[in-house]
Amino acid sequence: MVKCWYMDDRQDDPQDNHLLKDIDTATLCNRTGVQVWQFQADQILVNNDCPSLLKLKQDRGYTYEDEITIEPSMEKYDEKLKMFRIEHIHSDEEIRLVLEGSGFFDVRDCDDKWVRIHVFPGDLLMIPAGMYHRFVPDKQNFIYARRFFVGEPVWTPINRPIGDTHPSRMAYIKSINHKD
Repeated sequence: MVKCWYMDDRQDDPQDNHLLKDIDTATLCNRTGVQVWQFQADQILVNNDCPSLLKLKQDRGYTYEDEITIEPSMEKYDEKLKMFRIEHIHSDEEIRLVLEGSGFFDVRDCDDKWVRIHVFPGDLLMIPAGMYHRFVPDKQNFIYARRFFVGEPVWTPINRPIGDTHPSRMAYIKSINHKD
């Protein structure tokens, strides 16, 4: 099950927890717009049959999916990790279902503070379009996840500060500011 907390400001090993203050998933959703669901990863891995996941995909319009494995043996691993660690936004939601392994998604809250989300098998995370985030493997250095998309996938990251004026960022800021 997802664990989340505010991060400290240390700049050392990005794979450390950097725990400052725990928060619950309701606070995470309220302060960031991130949504979290929990599924049985083993059921999905064995027979790809999970009615509640199928319903969620249908309800949210996810029509394309693929899988990604991030581990030291992958081609250009160090180069990919550097890219994942750069703070960026996307013009579409980022949806990840962890099937094996674990890792950290770092997201900015409504006050621009870092919140670290530690994901595990069965966790499905939806990061809103226009929200600054990054990915960092945890000390296991392994995650196998399914990615979902509405329509054809677009993987183009828009790095900070260029993303500050992007239409998806403007829409995200407006939506998060109306939650109070």
